Order: sequence, then structure tokens, then C-alpha cells
Amino acid sequence: MSAPGGVSPRGRFPLLVLGFVSLTSGVLGGLARVGLDGLPAPGSAVVLHGALMVSGFFGTVIALERAVALGKTWAYAAPLASGLGGLALLAGMPGAGFAMLVFGALALAAANAAIVRRQPSLESATLAVGAACWLVGNGVLLYGQPVSAAVPWWIAFFVLTIGGERLELSRYAPRPAVARHAFVAIAGAVPLAALLAACVGASGWRVQGAALLALAAWLWRYDIARVTARQQGLARYIGICVLSGYLWLAVGGLALLAGGVLRAGPLYDLALHALMLGFVFAMVFGHAPVILPAVLRVRIPYAAGLYVPLVLLHGSLALRAAGDLADHAALRATGALGNTIAIAAFILTAAGLALSKKGAKKGSDPCG
Repeated sequence: MSAPGGVSPRGRFPLLVLGFVSLTSGVLGGLARVGLDGLPAPGSAVVLHGALMVSGFFGTVIALERAVALGKTWAYAAPLASGLGGLALLAGMPGAGFAMLVFGALALAAANAAIVRRQPSLESATLAVGAACWLVGNGVLLYGQPVSAAVPWWIAFFVLTIGGERLELSRYAPRPAVARHAFVAIAGAVPLAALLAACVGASGWRVQGAALLALAAWLWRYDIARVTARQQGLARYIGICVLSGYLWLAVGGLALLAGGVLRAGPLYDLALHALMLGFVFAMVFGHAPVILPAVLRVRIPYAAGLYVPLVLLHGSLALRAAGDLADHAALRATGALGNTIAIAAFILTAAGLALSKKGAKKGSDPCG
């Protein structure tokens, strides 16, 4: 079955499964890292928790969405390589895994560059720079550096990708010309700060924290989510997800600003999970009902039950943050377990809605 996206939903579905293997393993590895024993987490998932979550899962999902947007078969090399890279990491082959993750990021960068050539805009350029940051972060790991050296580049990848997507979705919202110039300056500071963090340490981390705070303020002020959050149904739900994510983006920025050079420790945990869980997963929860129909032709109808995982996510993350600030290991671990329950609850809720009669009316089997 042919598809406008170059590969049919039947062919896209296994790529998403690859990403979910990394998600499941990465989450289990993360729980083991906070001291929850007795879980079936392989040692590689514990050591490479961050790489599995960022590149094995999110990289695969983001690259898949971009491949569908471009509509070229070759672009699917990006999610395939990143998904297989995650499997290689789990199999105890970090060299091969990092090499595949680099190739996946390179393919995503090429796909985004093709989109820029086809539709030149600030939005598409922002996404392209974000993909380049992911490429650098994965390259740092292939070069043999610790995961912490890739973190500022991964942060830049996330915030520029999400910022570019939200800019595109809000392109018709009225805003003064100075706002556009401010976005360019802020977005440009994000990868520069990642470079500074790699070269000069503490001051670079603080510059990145300041850039994230500025971006959170800009998005809060100019994103159309402020309008949609006052509407009803799915539009309201998406708006609330997006705005709540911006609050965690600001928290992550503050933690980076206060922490300077971050290494394993309470403030490191707070900053990373405010960004990777609070900011990024809030966006995933909000955009899944819109993205999945385009990627898999699976409809997720709106239901008030979608708010339950969102509340669980933010509540458990607040508990985890309190544990970090108090350096209380049990509180941190309880929050981490709550984070996992929130993610699982969202997946089960979305799957249940997709399989419901209401979801089946205008959707189709994920295997197309």
C-alpha cells in the first residue's frame, strides 16, 4: 500500500515499535538508577538510560514524524537507524549503537535540510538546527565522551525541535516584528550555549539555562496555546499540555542557571528531568492525538481521561523535584516511579481510545 509519506503506515509501525523498546528499557534503567531494585533492567539500560531515552526513543519518534512530513522514502533511514542504534546499545554493543545513532541523526539533518530547501522559513530552519545539535550530541558519544558531555546538545535538540514545531503551529497568531527577532536571538543562543558548556563549563551551562528561561518566556507569551487553553475539548487539552510544559522548561532553565557545571547529583536530576520529562513528555501527551493520525492513521478521540496521565506526570515530577531539592532518595525514587506510571497510563489511555468505537470511526488499523 502506497502512502503520501513514502512508506505506508504498515511500514512505519515497526519503526515506532523499535522506539518503544528503547523507551521501555530506558524507563526500567532509570528506575534502577534511583534505587528501585528487582526490575528486569539490563545493565546496559542502567548505564545508558539517557541515550536510550533521548536518541533510541525520542530520536526515533521525531525522525519518523519528520520523514512522514518530507514524504521521501530515504528519510526513513533516520528512524530506522536510531531505532536499531537503541537495540545495539541494549545488546551491549555501544560502539555500533552510537555509530547508528550518529547515522540516524545525520539522516534527520538531511531530511530537515530538504524541508528547508522546499519550504524555507524560520520554523523549518529552527528544526534543522535542532537536528544538527542531536547529531553533535550523538557524535560526542561515538567519540568516547561521557553521556554528560552530550546532554547540552540533546537539550538544544529538544528545545529547538519543539520550539520550531510550536512556532509553525502558531504562525498565524498575531505578534510584533520584534518578537520574531527575539526568537531568532534566543534560538541562536541555545546551540551556542551548548558549545560553551562543552568548552568552558559552568558559564556555558548558565548561558544555556538563561536561554531556556528566555525561550520559555517567549513561548508562553506568543504561543497560540494561551488561546486554545481557553477553548473546549481537544484544543483545550493540547493548550494545557503545552503551557504546563513551558513551566517545566523554565524550571529546567533555572536549575541549569543555578547549577553551573552539572554532573550526577540532585540538581542534575532535577534539571534533566524537568526538561526531559516535564517539558518533553507534556508535549508528547499533548501532540500525540494530532501526530498519530498523520503517522499511523490511528485516531485518538478526545476524552477527559487524557488529563489523568498529565496530572500524574506533573504531580510525580513535582514529588521527584522535592526529593532532589531535599536530597531525599526515597522521595526521589517515589517520584520516579510515579513518572513511569504516568507514561504507562498515557500509553494505555491512548491505546484504549484508539481501539474504542469512537476512535475506529475515522481511524484505521496501525498496520494500515
